Amino acid sequence: MATQDTSTSTQLSPEALEGALAPLTAALGDRLLTPPADGFAETAAVFLGGPERIPVAVARVRTTDEVAAVVAVARDANLPLAVRSGGHSFARHGLADGGLVLDMRLMDGIEIDADAGVGHAQGGVLAGTYSTAAGEHGLATGFGDTGTVGITGLALGGGIGYLSRLHGLTADNLLGAEVVLADGRVVQANADENPDLFWALRGGGGNFGVVTRLDLRLRELPVVTGGMVAWPAEPGTLATVLATLAEAPEKLSGMVNVMTAPPLPMLPAEVHGKPIVMALVCFAGPASEAEAVFAPLRALGTVFDGVSEIPYPEMFVAGGPEGGASADARPGFLGEGVWAPDEAWAAAAIEAVSSAQHGLAVVNLRPMGGAIAGVDPAATAFAHRDAAWMVTVQGMALGLDGVPALREWVASTSGTLGVAGRGYVNFMANATPQDVSDAYPEATLARLREVKRAYDPTNLFAANHNVAP
Repeated sequence: MATQDTSTSTQLSPEALEGALAPLTAALGDRLLTPPADGFAETAAVFLGGPERIPVAVARVRTTDEVAAVVAVARDANLPLAVRSGGHSFARHGLADGGLVLDMRLMDGIEIDADAGVGHAQGGVLAGTYSTAAGEHGLATGFGDTGTVGITGLALGGGIGYLSRLHGLTADNLLGAEVVLADGRVVQANADENPDLFWALRGGGGNFGVVTRLDLRLRELPVVTGGMVAWPAEPGTLATVLATLAEAPEKLSGMVNVMTAPPLPMLPAEVHGKPIVMALVCFAGPASEAEAVFAPLRALGTVFDGVSEIPYPEMFVAGGPEGGASADARPGFLGEGVWAPDEAWAAAAIEAVSSAQHGLAVVNLRPMGGAIAGVDPAATAFAHRDAAWMVTVQGMALGLDGVPALREWVASTSGTLGVAGRGYVNFMANATPQDVSDAYPEATLARLREVKRAYDPTNLFAANHNVAP
């Protein structure tokens, strides 16, 4: 399935385009980059490669007023608009072909109010940077698993990571936001102000405006016990690992990857290039508490055990180079309660990875339950609260030649493993109307459309998993 490109190239003449961008040229100076200027290609690049999408300009903003100015230019000139924070979107929504990219990365201010237990972060802050700042106070907000991901896009889609079973999704810990709307107004969204917008922001993605500040709940978390652990790819081992995580205390979260072992120096040479079960696990507490939780996993016979007591920010992995491999991914939700896939399912996942003919092939599993399930499904736009697991079939291919085989593998494996029908926008590589319908239950999608009509009736903010008004 091809990714839907929600941006369409501008039809403005060069002269008309220059005139439309004139206010931004005056306001931003050399922070408005246009091709073929030095630094344009590097600045416009996002984490994942793919078909060429070349914006007419990248506007690097520093203030909310500048964000509003960019929004006004895009709206008045009818230019496609993409908002880029971390640039990790599987669907590459940080690019607008023939359009204007609003680059938030210079808006990276962080304020940690330890007494109030609230972190204030501008729209371009990255997960690792925020976590390091909060960690200096022994505090944390749960994000995903990668330090270079922008927390704004993560939070707006949901945010499933190392602390989710204990503290809920990132969206569940969003207390409020400052938002620039399509008409240029700057509003606050929280439980008391614009509560309908606040509901939609927590799972509805970037459909409703540009978030320039997040207010996030902080929790005490001086240390965690976590890291990478790996086992041979045996169906019984994988099934036991998943069952153990499903039944574990809420303090344990993480993810399990069925994949081909990379040539990492900590892994034995004999497993390099072969299927492996590799987990990144995080217990929200010291090693003395975690020992009993990890004992059943260690008893399975690991080929690597890097779990130790560390500060929480050290859990985050690097994001890799920008503008690199092409990716495809299909997420879904399986089971309820403490259910876990059985050996037959595990064998099918291992066989799928073993038979992949493209580059990197991964079946990624993240345990749900706990605090995620404790939130009313109607309380946020993220509504898949009852699932036992989120499963993502994903892969990468170097260059575009390998993309057809990659997409065929993702589609086939998703069908084999039952990953279909319910999706998660943060991990979706495709953005067709069917994908959007899969991401939201019917009642949730209908409510999102009502909010869209109220805040963005002309669909200016369409470079996302688009909820059309």
